[in-house]
Amino acid sequence: QVTLVESGGGSVQAGDSLRLSCIASGRTGGNPAMAWFRQAPGKEREFVAMRSWSGGSAYGPDSVKGRFTISRNNVQNTVYLQMNNLKPEDTAAYYCAAATSYWVADYGSTDNWSYWGQGTQVTVSS
Repeated sequence: QVTLVESGGGSVQAGDSLRLSCIASGRTGGNPAMAWFRQAPGKEREFVAMRSWSGGSAYGPDSVKGRFTISRNNVQNTVYLQMNNLKPEDTAAYYCAAATSYWVADYGSTDNWSYWGQGTQVTVSS
């Protein structure tokens, strides 16, 4: 079992930055891939970015590319999401996820992620 706890969300103005953190605990010895998803009210959960143990990464929608950066500290079992130049459309609950393998081929599907955090809210006002 892996437990994920997110932090770092908040209410900001358009153009501001936030850094989300997710700490993993429990059975993390398998070096699992970790990811961020987000879910806006009335919408499906959307893949944002993933990071493998070895440093490979992938990003989701074009709207976040160039603005969001995922990173991780393997020693501290923590994954981060640096979000710059935030826009109102980034408003959502952001969820951390962990897989049971070091890479997830179909990373955009929530079905392929085994563990989830409780989410942290990001609200961006114009």
